[in-house]
Amino acid sequence: MPPTEKIRPAGTDGLRDSVLGGDLSFLLARANALTLAAANAALAAHGLKARSYSVLALAAEDAHPTQRELAEFLRLDPSQVVALIDDLERRGLVERRTDPADRRANVLVATDAGRALFARAQESARAVELGLLAAVTPADHERLAQLLRLLAFPT
Repeated sequence: MPPTEKIRPAGTDGLRDSVLGGDLSFLLARANALTLAAANAALAAHGLKARSYSVLALAAEDAHPTQRELAEFLRLDPSQVVALIDDLERRGLVERRTDPADRRANVLVATDAGRALFARAQESARAVELGLLAAVTPADHERLAQLLRLLAFPT
């Protein structure tokens, strides 16, 4: 008598209960892909993507990051950061200024137009986040953020 095969539902629902469906690295990557796609769709109305939004957000907060700091913080290749800044600068949203602490480096500063665009884009980004996390309680949302901070910024 042949062994009985487990019949699973068609489509990705049947894969959810697989070994991979319980793998933390996979779940983080899948959640990232889903949230990134949703954020990019929402930010497109503002002429931004998640990466350019991230650069603009840090510039708009008056953090005055250097290009090197941006690359390290965003985990991007420095050449990618240069391209993102070049695009935002061409659009009049950010400016490179000499770093008063190190005249060999530039810091990034948002223009008034950049701050205004960031404020509008931030509303869209928050709406997407709330929509994606609708099934999560506010307490779980905060706990998830705490756990992700621990993973993202190990001491």
